[in-house]
Amino acid sequence: MPRKPAKKATIKPRKSKAYTISLPPDLAKRAEAIAKRESRTMSELFRDAFRSWEADRILKALREAAEYGSNHNPRGYTEKDIPRVIQQVRARMGQSREEKMRKAG
Repeated sequence: MPRKPAKKATIKPRKSKAYTISLPPDLAKRAEAIAKRESRTMSELFRDAFRSWEADRILKALREAAEYGSNHNPRGYTEKDIPRVIQQVRARMGQSREEKMRKAG
């Protein structure tokens, strides 16, 4: 019986990107201690730290946007008011156009 040709080993592309970072000795020791205590790799620890940092930044941006909105809403409009306000503004814009057309003749 003839033999099947041997399969060539294929190398799968990496699904993550590797980085090299530098930490001061004290911070490195603390990070290693946390990883050991939690039975995690340093990569897992830093991925989690980045996700936490990113979530904090997003939350901060949302809070700043909410504060900006609350300070720039003198009439106290709510989300429920938006369709009505849009309709009113469009109606005024339409009246404005009609007046301009009449004046233009």
